[in-house]
Amino acid sequence: METRDSGMSGMTVLFAFVSGALLGMMAGLLLAPKSGEETRRELRGYARKAEEEILEEAREARAALDETIERGKQFLKEKKEVLTGAFEAGKEAFRKEIGR
Repeated sequence: METRDSGMSGMTVLFAFVSGALLGMMAGLLLAPKSGEETRRELRGYARKAEEEILEEAREARAALDETIERGKQFLKEKKEVLTGAFEAGKEAFRKEIGR
């Protein structure tokens, strides 16, 4: 079998990659529709809007959690009352049975 060498060294490939990246970056800067300051201002606006939305969602989640906790407490209170009543009825029935 014959081994062929493509004639490209690792340095050549690396140079081509870096050159292409630099040319692409320069083209992007030259052809960008907005200035850097405008782009940064828009990004800050998007970040603020996202922050406000996240905070609002967190407030809503907190309210829903608080409501769920209150409902859970009420549920436990009701079940405790039912169990206490059943326990007291059982004790009373036991006393009556012993007293016979």
